[in-house]
Amino acid sequence: MGVGQAMLAAAALTALALTNSAMGQTAPAAAPGANPIVRDKFTADPAPLVVGNKLYLYVGHDEAQRDEMFNMREWLVYSTTDMRHWTDHGAIMKVADFKWAEKDAWASQVIQKNGKFWFYAAVEHDKTHPGKAIAVAVSDTPTGPFVDAKGSALITNQMTPKGTHSWEDIDPTVLTDDDGATWIAWGNRQCYIAKLKPNMIEIDGPITEITPPHFEEGPWLHKRGSLYYLTYASLDRSTHRDERISYATAPSINGPWTYRGELTGSGKYSFTIHPGIAQFKGNWYLFLHNAALVIGDLSGAIGRRAVTVEHLQYNADGTMKPVFQTDAGVTVALPGAARRN
Repeated sequence: MGVGQAMLAAAALTALALTNSAMGQTAPAAAPGANPIVRDKFTADPAPLVVGNKLYLYVGHDEAQRDEMFNMREWLVYSTTDMRHWTDHGAIMKVADFKWAEKDAWASQVIQKNGKFWFYAAVEHDKTHPGKAIAVAVSDTPTGPFVDAKGSALITNQMTPKGTHSWEDIDPTVLTDDDGATWIAWGNRQCYIAKLKPNMIEIDGPITEITPPHFEEGPWLHKRGSLYYLTYASLDRSTHRDERISYATAPSINGPWTYRGELTGSGKYSFTIHPGIAQFKGNWYLFLHNAALVIGDLSGAIGRRAVTVEHLQYNADGTMKPVFQTDAGVTVALPGAARRN
């Protein structure tokens, strides 16, 4: 989310959104699966999960009105079998379902383990532990219902005391390694990683900082072959005003992490951006968000974003090929020789 930087950019983005609206830009008729993939709601922070023949996509629900920056109260899930047609399964949880949380249904991710589906999400903790926190919920199915699995926060701001601000503990990403151990990474400006206990609701061991260059927020962990990838929203404040996507790779979940540069640029009209990566039916996909959607009289803005998806390809050395964000998205097929990279 990047509240601190977002606040600095809010005025400029509001003006941009109003200009966009004044120019009469409305979402054109598009082929199924074209970007943005959800057009009747503002959505953000996409997190894909593949279960059998379906890809489930967990998103935050942007409900900001004209005088608001962020208004997010629930998490939604969609599914697809063909990356073209999406089924809306509605809300899987509301922030109010975590009784110890005050507000802010921010970025989340769901993974499957031990026959359960584990949901990790960023929220604002109540005054007993001020600042952002990471919650964990559980369900028997990928579409819920999800329930608070711990009754308290998994991670609070007080657990990362070296951080510089109260909203650093956001944007969880989770990965189960080949040895069965599950790791969680998260952060804003500082990026942290820790191992989870087998019960999935407690940290096992130390919290380690692994902040790569220009890290802002939104980390995403995945593994392909023998390489581990840490993809994230980056912000080089000396050259850019909006977040982009950068990444690092490592031979082990414990590093060392090597910075690989930018994967893609900023989302259209959007200060924030958030990666989610998955392999589905032999192809790799990069999910993002921008602020180019118009619904009724509401234009895209810092708190009204729209989820998109693009093909993702790899070079022979394991690095990822640059991704160009498009309106067509995955409705344009990759050449046959490249489809299964």
